[in-house]
Amino acid sequence: MALEAFTRSEPLTLGVELELQLLDTLDFNLAPRAQDLLRVLDRHPGAWDVKPEITRSMIEIGTSIQRAHGPLRDELHDLCRQLSRGARKLNIGIGGGGTHAFQHWSEQQIFPTERFHYISELYGYLAKQFTVFGQHVHVGVPNGDDALWLLHALSRYVPHFIALSASSPFVQGVDTGFHSARLNSVFAFPLSGRAPFVLSWDEFGEYFQKMTSTGVVQSMKDFYWDIRPKPEYGTIELRVCDTPLTVDKAAALACYLQSLCRHLREERPFEPTEDDYLVYTYNRFQACRFGLDGEIVDPRTKQRHKLRDDILRTLARVAEHALDLHSLEANDQLRESLFQGNDATWLRAQRQAGLPMPAVVQAASERWMMK
Repeated sequence: MALEAFTRSEPLTLGVELELQLLDTLDFNLAPRAQDLLRVLDRHPGAWDVKPEITRSMIEIGTSIQRAHGPLRDELHDLCRQLSRGARKLNIGIGGGGTHAFQHWSEQQIFPTERFHYISELYGYLAKQFTVFGQHVHVGVPNGDDALWLLHALSRYVPHFIALSASSPFVQGVDTGFHSARLNSVFAFPLSGRAPFVLSWDEFGEYFQKMTSTGVVQSMKDFYWDIRPKPEYGTIELRVCDTPLTVDKAAALACYLQSLCRHLREERPFEPTEDDYLVYTYNRFQACRFGLDGEIVDPRTKQRHKLRDDILRTLARVAEHALDLHSLEANDQLRESLFQGNDATWLRAQRQAGLPMPAVVQAASERWMMK
């Protein structure tokens, strides 16, 4: 099977996808109400999209193509209001967060589509364990070669987005000690992790053809990489973020990625190489485990840095690009969060204040629904 041509896209355009929790308002466990909510939201006013996810206690929303922080944030607020209004009609709640704090995977129900049933048959219990919730950000690129260059250039910044977005400290009622436990579930899939180091679309097409010839891969959807090209959209897709507890945070993360991509494209501060991945898994683990307090290794200099400090330096480096893209407010919000703590810190604070797990989930839901 040949790889499809890469669709030309306007550089640095943005699209955001958020996977969201559907909650029972009595006990704040997950509620298998996706079909009901999708029915209520059918023909909603707005350019955004809403669709099912792998289990019936999840939905995914996607924005229209955006170019700047203000309109992106406004659209996310609009979909938040409409989703919240639809959820209240059904007496359910909606929440962010990378994992639900106390749900058990064995209780989840696969959403009835052909692809989701195929995934369930292929991966067994991992499919239900995939009831985790992430934010995906698409960035427009003009061609496949540029997409692959940018994908690999971004690899050293993956820990930034993990730590800034981390919102999954609890799994099945237990504090895991991780800031992002969600990514441990993703990493269980055989085609997860990093993309192969190729820098031309022709070479990637050869790799794709080899993979499809083995029968392991049928389409690009079968790759669960941290960053992957999306040729049908003309984008690269960053997939490491937990779903934040607020849509404001989701917009800020997307626009930080946009300004970072502009910095990399226009200034070319380095050329990506295979050696950039020597410490990739270690740095990724540090961000998942310790969040903003993690320690990462520079793949070129081999020096160690506090992740929080590396993000601060990068925010300063991309400030001019953020200004040109009208997203300084987004970067300022993330800078403040470096000292306030990420969403995992907020969730732990609710628990440490004495709230039982259902009340922690309720508080997070009220935050997302802007009550």
